[in-house]
Amino acid sequence: MTAFLRIACVTVTLAISTARASAQEATPYPGLTFHAPPKALASGAATENWPHFLGPHFDATTQETKLLRQWPKDGPVKVWEMATGDGYACPVFVAGRMVHFHRVDGKETVDCLDPETGKRFWRFDYPVVYEDRYGFNPGPRSSAVIDDGRVYTVGVTAVMHCLDLKTGRVLWRRDLLSDYKIPQYFFGYGPTPFVWKDRLIVNVGGKAKDGTTGTCVAAFDKLTGKTRWEVEDSWGASYASPIVAKLRGRDVALVVAAGESRPSVGGLITLDPETGRVYDRFPWRAKVYESVIAGSPVVVNDRQVYISECYEKGGALLEFDENLKSKQLWTQRDFGLHWMMPMQIDGHLYGFAGRNPPDTEFRCLQLETGKIVWRDDTRFEQEGRLSSFFRASLLRADGRYFCLGEDGLIGEFELTPKGAVLKQRVRLFAATSSWTLPALHRGLLYVAQNTRDGREGKAPRIICYDFRGE
Repeated sequence: MTAFLRIACVTVTLAISTARASAQEATPYPGLTFHAPPKALASGAATENWPHFLGPHFDATTQETKLLRQWPKDGPVKVWEMATGDGYACPVFVAGRMVHFHRVDGKETVDCLDPETGKRFWRFDYPVVYEDRYGFNPGPRSSAVIDDGRVYTVGVTAVMHCLDLKTGRVLWRRDLLSDYKIPQYFFGYGPTPFVWKDRLIVNVGGKAKDGTTGTCVAAFDKLTGKTRWEVEDSWGASYASPIVAKLRGRDVALVVAAGESRPSVGGLITLDPETGRVYDRFPWRAKVYESVIAGSPVVVNDRQVYISECYEKGGALLEFDENLKSKQLWTQRDFGLHWMMPMQIDGHLYGFAGRNPPDTEFRCLQLETGKIVWRDDTRFEQEGRLSSFFRASLLRADGRYFCLGEDGLIGEFELTPKGAVLKQRVRLFAATSSWTLPALHRGLLYVAQNTRDGREGKAPRIICYDFRGE
């Protein structure tokens, strides 16, 4: 990262919020281009909703089947594309609705669309004032979450909304920045909330007047927004989403907390999602002041959890006893993932390790020992230039492993402890910061291009591709 720069810009203009257009009929709008209808779903194809940016199972996997086996030379066929504003959010899908959270003309904006046509059902927006101190775009870092007919969003200045999925009507609102004195943090506010039963679990990352302790994690009633419990801690908010999983037969919330502090502190907090009781607190954060954690924890089995950061420490495997106290089994400096969810396959983890390109590699790690089994820089020459997937996202579907590189290269790999075999690849566009995990819903693949395409000159957009097979 560059040197620390303070910009006094984290304020929210509490003006008029709007929800526009009918929730009954989707309509075309400027910025939408429809290319061609997708193929019909194959007979017997399995489909799933995609209500959270990590997918239906919170691990970058989906059980969708009968997907396109061989891509055309120029890539899968485009169904539609829409121009987007600023942000890094993943679109989410439930009940014939696609929801995307981005910043358009100085307003944080929630668009509800028809997934197969891109036509808009409704739009909700509100003014926001934020400028990224490191020059990255000023849009939302977190994604919308859909649950039980409601849409939850938390913007870059920590304003949280609950909207009706059908109409876009505001059901409740919380200004977390004001309520919890959340500092700006390096890239604004970023964690995606997690819905568990009747509550919304949020890595708040607030600070008290002394700048140390504050509300680190809170649970809010998902119907009313009222606070259910709070956890006080000196650790702040990371850029990773909390998850809830079973450890030792109990539901536990796993929250990677970090924030911005001197000295740098953070790590994994394990707690009871019902009461907020803290079971365990495992420090895992680089000493480097300007460091962040953006990868959610990976539950290996009912007693082990993998966590990772890429600035200094790398990864660690923790084992929890019956009292939900953790012990460190091993650490691996060379398996530090910046933001991607590693893929867990038959006792191994696969992921793109490294802080920044070009110092990144595709690596395989043996979970039992923590040893690196193989490394692959994925580099190849294309059009006279050296290319690579660099830092990338992995998605598992239909028993296959798809990979989106951070500059718009998509590929399919066969992954085993013997190596990564590239089965096919194609460049979708040439745009940096393609850090958003692609979403797959009803056989359609949705890819977020977060910066201008250097090849075609197209502005940021979401592109829907026909991924349906026979």
